[in-house]
Amino acid sequence: MKSVYKRLAMPVLLLTAALVFAACSSAAPEPVSEAPAAQVQQQAAAPAATSAPPTSAPAAAPAPEDTPTPEPSKPVTAGTTPDDSALIVTPPTGDEKTVPEITGIASWINSEPMTFDEQRGDVVLVDFWTYTCVNCIRTLPFLKAWHEKYAEHGLVIVGVHTPEFEFEKDRENVIEAVETFGLEWAVAQDNDFKTWRAFSNRYWPAKYLVDKDGLIRYTHFGEGAYEETELWIRGLLIEAGADLEGIPSNTIPEPRHAVNLREKTRETGLTREIYAGFERNYNALLSSAPYVLHQEYYEEESAEILYTDPGDHKNHFLYLQGLWRNDAERLVHARATEGYEDYLALKFNATSVNAVMSPVNGNAYEVRVTLDDMPISSEAAGADVMFDADGNGYITVDSARMYNVVNLSEYSGHELKLSSNSSEFSLFAYTFGAYDGGEPAPTGPDGS
Repeated sequence: MKSVYKRLAMPVLLLTAALVFAACSSAAPEPVSEAPAAQVQQQAAAPAATSAPPTSAPAAAPAPEDTPTPEPSKPVTAGTTPDDSALIVTPPTGDEKTVPEITGIASWINSEPMTFDEQRGDVVLVDFWTYTCVNCIRTLPFLKAWHEKYAEHGLVIVGVHTPEFEFEKDRENVIEAVETFGLEWAVAQDNDFKTWRAFSNRYWPAKYLVDKDGLIRYTHFGEGAYEETELWIRGLLIEAGADLEGIPSNTIPEPRHAVNLREKTRETGLTREIYAGFERNYNALLSSAPYVLHQEYYEEESAEILYTDPGDHKNHFLYLQGLWRNDAERLVHARATEGYEDYLALKFNATSVNAVMSPVNGNAYEVRVTLDDMPISSEAAGADVMFDADGNGYITVDSARMYNVVNLSEYSGHELKLSSNSSEFSLFAYTFGAYDGGEPAPTGPDGS
């Protein structure tokens, strides 16, 4: 067990972290796209635990210096013709990195085991993802469109599923997610991060485009740049000899932001990704700003503690009421109740809120959802919210996955509380979005 008290002046650290993060008035940068959690979309996501790699990155962040990231040779504009798509491809310079071989895969889904060497002559899109990552989920409609249009013309998509949480290592969980999202390409379970490390990858999601000769010619980290990425796909396919005459590009409209995040401060800006588990909070406490602002939370890991909500909530932090256990990756409701008296509370700014939840022992349970201390309305409810006869919004948690909790038509600030009478209730993380109209549909605008 870790005890921060034995090494740190806890009250001072918590107060300093809260002031440095929450009271900062500098404007957050506006992302090129609504990207992974860290510095842009979620504004200041903490580093990952020492046992796992960092979680995500902004779409607009520069690539690591050892990763080739060619720039387009001409501006990318909407309505580019098939012939023009080849012009975006920068000719090889000789400095490109040969794609590392896929390695250490626990199992394959939708495919027999394969190697990248076997794909010479084709264009390979390597997609690092994990099934509860909202930023990964938002890219899936575009991947599906590219697979449908270009698979017969030499595009091979390989989804490298590298888990963020332990339950994402379970093959059946990944199979269920692949079926739910309707993914038809090969998915490799990189449970031990061996392929991740072979690529020196750091982000979910991350895309690497490999040409017919096995060279990495283009990379993109995070959401967005869909038009640019597709033009690179088309250019490399044409370079490999594919005839794309009559096949249009850019068939799915890219989601648009509801607000200009440059105009927002830390307190009014898009809420960062929030982690509930002890490991992430412990690391964040040491290096930046923790997610849970309760001093007693940090006394010991996996401890059952009776918390009192201080009531004065700040954006970007999680507050607890009742008896909770701070396990390594999640918060667990540590008792059965009758009146929803125990809850998790947060103040947020967003158009959408998602929560990664699971049953502790596999038994389904209900989580009641309130917004601004009132039952969430049908207009504000996320896709996973249902309503009882009294108008109370609730979510049935029957598997380990991400649940869409709040879906607002406009960007705004609110107080969200999740509560359950069940001791099965466990929460891993919250993620947020600022897209116009709320959370984009994971299957795409046409429902496919």
